[in-house]
Amino acid sequence: MQSRHFVMGAAVLLAQLFPLHTLASEPQGAPFAVDRQMRSSDTSTAPLTLEQAISMTLLTSPELRSAVQGLLIAEATREQAGLAPNPELSMLREGMSAANRTDTVQISQALETGGKRGARIRLADRDHALAQAEVAVTRAELRAGVTAAYLDALTAQEHVTLAQESLSLAGKAANAAGRRVAAGKISPLEHTRSSVAEAGARLELSQALSDAALARRRLAAFWGSTQLDERSLVTPDINLAAIPALSALQARLDISPQMQRARMQIAREEAQVRLARADGIPDLTLTVGNKKESQSNTSQTIVGLSIPLPLFNRNQGNLLAALRRVDKAKTDAEVEYLKATQALAETHQRTLVLQEQLESMRKEILPAAQRAFDAAVTGFELGKFGFIDVLDAQRTLFQSRAQYLSTLSARYRALAELERYVVVEDKAGNLPADRNTK
Repeated sequence: MQSRHFVMGAAVLLAQLFPLHTLASEPQGAPFAVDRQMRSSDTSTAPLTLEQAISMTLLTSPELRSAVQGLLIAEATREQAGLAPNPELSMLREGMSAANRTDTVQISQALETGGKRGARIRLADRDHALAQAEVAVTRAELRAGVTAAYLDALTAQEHVTLAQESLSLAGKAANAAGRRVAAGKISPLEHTRSSVAEAGARLELSQALSDAALARRRLAAFWGSTQLDERSLVTPDINLAAIPALSALQARLDISPQMQRARMQIAREEAQVRLARADGIPDLTLTVGNKKESQSNTSQTIVGLSIPLPLFNRNQGNLLAALRRVDKAKTDAEVEYLKATQALAETHQRTLVLQEQLESMRKEILPAAQRAFDAAVTGFELGKFGFIDVLDAQRTLFQSRAQYLSTLSARYRALAELERYVVVEDKAGNLPADRNTK
């Protein structure tokens, strides 16, 4: 804060004492432009938009790829569930003497009873549906995550722009103060202050560049990149109109990816109960074979049927565990709904507050800070105010602009957080649609 305090004042001496057109990057009193792009040495590189970042994430994200691989596993499991048991071939020889031995060849086939095969298929279908719901949740989480990371990186980029402007003003102000000291118009102390402000601005820029680089790495990690993306970021075209009422958003919560996954989990556990019941019913084993005696050179056909006696193991433990898992899945769904409802209410309230803050900054704070700065500069030129007054006004203006940027970024991220749970209408500022659905 101290360094920024000096940076502000540096701008004053230059911007107003020696009016140079290069200092007027934007008209005084105009709203702070959030979509101002950071200068890049590679002018041929197109900017990276939020929609492009989302598309790249949904195409190449390792996290989403892992969820899709889980879906492929479920498809393979579904294929295996529909297969019948293999027959069993056995050969038995009684006696080792060629003149007195008996050879038996038989094939046994297990016959599933109690609807085991159908229960396995239903369970595999539920696993497949659960995997699909997991993919949908992952997509929603990634959209919200990459949106927040993009806007964090955009905020860091704008902070770099502010720091660059501050350093430029501080350097020119230091030169201006040096000339005024040489002319005997101001005290040498003012030149020292302007030099300190320039050094502080340089440190401020260094920190801003470091923060921007880290934010860009976090953003690139969403689409699996370990390299720093140097493309400039632009403000997303999101309408910041009033979002729907909380009751309207909560009504959509029932079809959110999280709740659909919770319902799929319950259905999956109920299918597991049916399979556990079916597994408690013994299977039949049909045996067909041939028995040949070498001594009499005769053969006999063998037909047999066997069934286990369910005296001890009736799969009762697995059935009880499956019933308990159903109860747990229902409880987990209730917990998920409560958590989502709470998160939705908190985000909705935060969004409303942020919108009020933005309106206040646009209509009151930013114009007032600009007027105070202009008045301080004019008074300094007329000898009515000291350099400290100009520093304070400059600091207030820059801090107001930075606060406006951070609030706007938080407003965008709040909308992205809402999209994690529900679909917000276009007029309410929902994010670009995913055009890369499977």
